[in-house]
Amino acid sequence: MKVLFVTHPEVTIDPAVPVPDWGLSARGRERMAAFCARPEATSIGHIFVSDERKAQDGAGMLRERHGCPITTDARLGENDRSATGYVAPPRFWEIVDRFFAEPETSVLGWERAVDAQARIKAAVRDCIAAHGNSAADLCVVSHGGVGTLLLCDLLGEPISRDHGQPIAGGGCFFAFDGATWTLKHGWRDIVP
Repeated sequence: MKVLFVTHPEVTIDPAVPVPDWGLSARGRERMAAFCARPEATSIGHIFVSDERKAQDGAGMLRERHGCPITTDARLGENDRSATGYVAPPRFWEIVDRFFAEPETSVLGWERAVDAQARIKAAVRDCIAAHGNSAADLCVVSHGGVGTLLLCDLLGEPISRDHGQPIAGGGCFFAFDGATWTLKHGWRDIVP
């Protein structure tokens, strides 16, 4: 079985709203619709999704298009940044750099990268087990930070921002074999 790990695309940023409650922007919905139309999406048999609204929005679009079931798992959420709440760029990107460069440290109270990596790995392995021996592919709709941490593990490399998604606003995916934990391809834009 192939696992597609998809990150939510662009969101509507509102500093007055908690970050987990941000939804997809019009541009994000447009890009997610393009992913839903990709040939890769037609083979999805089950969607597992973070409990954050932006990921839920994307998973809902996939379900609408392909009719597959959705299972929500809070462990698929982004690294916990609630200690700081919303931080505007460029300061946000400076903190992200430290998060990846100092994986054993809680930067400004954020969840440590090593802990977020262990969480996302366990969650995805549980999603694969729950999907069973189905011939259909599995799709995880989640977030860029934890996606990078999972990709580092799949590559057998230390935690590094060097393996981050190539689009700052999100909306990328990679694929791997769920049985062997072997990468099929790295990050690609969700828009063909």
